[in-house]
Amino acid sequence: MTSRIRLGVNIDHVATVRNARGGARPDPVRAALLAIEAGADGITAHLREDRRHIRDADMARLKDTITKPLNFEMAATPEMLAIATRIRPHACCLVPEKREERTTEGGLDVIGGHNHLVPFVAALRAAGIRVSLFIEPDAAPIDAAAALGADIVELHTGSWCHAVEAGEGEKAEAEFRRLAAGARHAAASGLEVHAGHGLDFETAERLAGVPEFVEFNIGHFLVGEAIFVGLGGSIRAMRLAMDRGRGS
Repeated sequence: MTSRIRLGVNIDHVATVRNARGGARPDPVRAALLAIEAGADGITAHLREDRRHIRDADMARLKDTITKPLNFEMAATPEMLAIATRIRPHACCLVPEKREERTTEGGLDVIGGHNHLVPFVAALRAAGIRVSLFIEPDAAPIDAAAALGADIVELHTGSWCHAVEAGEGEKAEAEFRRLAAGARHAAASGLEVHAGHGLDFETAERLAGVPEFVEFNIGHFLVGEAIFVGLGGSIRAMRLAMDRGRGS
């Protein structure tokens, strides 16, 4: 169909398990190396304000250790900007962040937050870091992301994945069409198009059939599946599912 779609593996929840006991294991950097060995094209990690999983030292070690691109997920705050421009990952994905949420609940408000985001996008780009914005798959936020000067949009797949998991067929199909239309609109706007949140083997395989998507970032499902088949096994199975969906 088209070129091979990239797989970015989010290793946040390896750090979640480590932090539950307060020790050093399991090591998220070791997980990142195993993920790359199993076929990951890049590593994603979210340094949250409350450091609930990834820690500052993890980000520094990842940058110094891995041989594939590092995608640094972060809120648009001065603290995170300072860390990002010091570490200089391959890319930074700006995401919404609320202290009380369990996980990211939706896309970044790039319309209402335009003036706030302008200096963050500019500073990251000036540091040679590619800028991604995690947004809803609709025309208005996509246009706002392009106006901000982002290089990439990562479309939030959570609404679709939740509808699929709940067996809400009609809603799931509507959400899939929304994602496909958003991907087309973003690509036509000159943005690189990524996707993430809630993807599993089934949903990743189907979404890979939308040719505008260049990369998926997947974490929680892969780490959970690793309990049963090992981290390498879960990543290799995801890689095969995505390749089937892409027709490669």
